[in-house]
Amino acid sequence: MSHVRVGPRAVTRSVAFLTAGVLAVPALAGCTSDEPAGKPLAAQDVAAAARSRVADGGTLRWAVDSVPETLNAFQADADDTTNRVAQAVLPAMYRTDETGRAARNPDYLESAEVVDTEPKQVVVYKLNQQAVWSDGREIGAADFAAQWRALSGKDSAYWTARNAGYDRIEKVERGGSDLEVKVTFSRPYADWQSLFTPLYPKDVTGTPDAFNDGARRELKVTAGPFAVQKVDTKDDEVVLAGNPRWWGEPAKLEQIVLRAVPRDKRVSELVAGKLDLAEVDPETADEVGLAAGPRDAGTGTPLMGPQGTPAAGAPGSPLAGTQGRSAAQALRSWALANGSDEEAAEEEVLAREERRETEAKAQRRQRALSGFEVRKSLEPAYTQLALNGADGPLADERVRRAVARALDRKKLAEAVLKPLGLPAEPVGSHVALAGQPAYADGSGALGDQNAKEARALLADAGWVPGGPVKKTEKGEKAAGAEGDGEKEKDGKKSEGGDDGDEGTYIVGEDGKNPGDGGDSGDGENGEGGAKAGDAESGEKHSSGKNTAQGGAPGAYAPKGTAAPAAAAAPVAKDGKALTLRFVLPSGPGSEALRTVAGRVSDMLDEIGIDTAITKVPDESYFKDHIASGEYDLALYSWPATAFPATDARPVYAKPVPAADGSLNVAQNYTRVGTDQVDQLFDRAMSTLDGKEARDLLRKADSRIWAAAGSVPLYQRPQLTAARKDLANAGAFGFETPVYEDMGFLKKGARGPRPAASPSS
Repeated sequence: MSHVRVGPRAVTRSVAFLTAGVLAVPALAGCTSDEPAGKPLAAQDVAAAARSRVADGGTLRWAVDSVPETLNAFQADADDTTNRVAQAVLPAMYRTDETGRAARNPDYLESAEVVDTEPKQVVVYKLNQQAVWSDGREIGAADFAAQWRALSGKDSAYWTARNAGYDRIEKVERGGSDLEVKVTFSRPYADWQSLFTPLYPKDVTGTPDAFNDGARRELKVTAGPFAVQKVDTKDDEVVLAGNPRWWGEPAKLEQIVLRAVPRDKRVSELVAGKLDLAEVDPETADEVGLAAGPRDAGTGTPLMGPQGTPAAGAPGSPLAGTQGRSAAQALRSWALANGSDEEAAEEEVLAREERRETEAKAQRRQRALSGFEVRKSLEPAYTQLALNGADGPLADERVRRAVARALDRKKLAEAVLKPLGLPAEPVGSHVALAGQPAYADGSGALGDQNAKEARALLADAGWVPGGPVKKTEKGEKAAGAEGDGEKEKDGKKSEGGDDGDEGTYIVGEDGKNPGDGGDSGDGENGEGGAKAGDAESGEKHSSGKNTAQGGAPGAYAPKGTAAPAAAAAPVAKDGKALTLRFVLPSGPGSEALRTVAGRVSDMLDEIGIDTAITKVPDESYFKDHIASGEYDLALYSWPATAFPATDARPVYAKPVPAADGSLNVAQNYTRVGTDQVDQLFDRAMSTLDGKEARDLLRKADSRIWAAAGSVPLYQRPQLTAARKDLANAGAFGFETPVYEDMGFLKKGARGPRPAASPSS
């Protein structure tokens, strides 16, 4: 599944309420870290195996989204592949464990501790005495100092994307020995464990030229189980080879080839035998799962094909029992003998041959995929509904809160995760995920889903159901809807830039009675809600209940039965209907987002809000719409890290005016923030008391919920197709991959393995 990503809960549930038409923001409950964070909702699924069972040698061909523009993880154009390479070839003082916590990496670090807090915080790192760069030089204080100077923000000649934490360091120096590094902070920094991971050699960070350009396409000096052999832009791959100077457990694989393969092409590459490991979409995962399913005991033929149809050659298949041309000849002879003319007989033969070839191809495809299995977990990232509060109707907090209160987040999570067999729990925090220390469900600061209270919030903001709507003049748009892109109306695509609403499908304006189907209580039409394909066209479905005279027995309601709840009439203000522009990516890997968008639109329709769904190309979705603020509603994802005080702050910080008069939003693309939230993050970042830091983060999260700039929905699924004999790789969940343990099982070593437990 493709989701747009950016690289880097209050205990007592309080309730929002309206009194005499006035919005009352709830007093936020005092947070306490006594509540356990619990366990991750899903464990990693990597086919874990002891190193003794893994063969030496082999090449792992691993699909990635792109060949990176840079191998410097601290530059603005670094991407997921950049980080993957860095994990395999560079030092990491700390790694992320299976619960999303920072864990010391003993390959590089014997110990690290805060030795002083007064007058200043001092941290002493004791390095592994065997740790050396690939050129033979010891890893030491000079590398730490060079990276600090490059990332401190004091020298603008360095093209750095961030300097969080490094800007609080006063000095870096050699400790009591060559293996000690002493770091003194000018201000306390709680997330000091986030620093120096990855650590680049001083050859890269020592000068601006080396930092800016020297590590974009090559890394001459590394210090991991693997080294960068080449970055091949022609063949779209990065080749990693074993590092002969690696002092830890030797890498089992000889090579790792990271191949850039588009998501919609990965199943073909798996079938062709060109990939061993690839994150895939749910449709591909289903196909792989079917191919690995039950097979005919006699022939080995899969019993089921795609969508549950009989596989080619299986009992029930149209060609079961046929033998190539002999079957075609028999068919022709039978047709002629029974009165068909020769032309009709030939057509039947050709049609049967075409079906035979199609099924034969399907059988070969299934046979190729039968060597794979699907490994699944939940990614350490969550998908949110973003509400752009910069201007328009959503600049009013009451309207944002109404949108948020209309959503049944449980049903949205189930729509994506339940069909995949993954835990379908809505995410309750903006700063952490279940299992992490800072996690607590803070959604109580906003309140539960409640359509009645959502409509009251809209009324308080002046949006009245059934209000008069002016006839729009040419070029005039409904409130909240503007911009361009690929739009839809009644399922037909048109290019953007039209006048008014021409070419834009407005959910709720399809000529249907607002009361047809739907249930204002749960915001979905009919028992099953929107179908998987509905989000793309925005079409809504009636409940399918037969209420016509002469219908099926039992269609008549007993006398006195109340009429079913109807969808709310569209709300309007100052003669304009409330229509929110919902921007979505149009790529083949974004089907789940479009499904969710369709359900969100249905839920908003139940409180009188229309949505104009606009689909735009994936490559422009984030840059031209999300980052630039050209949207009202959008769906995109944020990663969860082990250091939320540092990493979540720029996502929710209050935008501030820049020197040139523009608004500096950092990574807060909803443009919604408060001084209180900023202060809580700053305090959490500055305390060395872990309990206090967690309490502060939970309070900040509660206030983010109350501001309703973004609504966390669900943790992203992680579906990986992997060769059945590939060990220690797959859906990693929170845990940093251990590259030296990956490899292919020895012959005879494969056996049944326990399935990943959601509660483990």
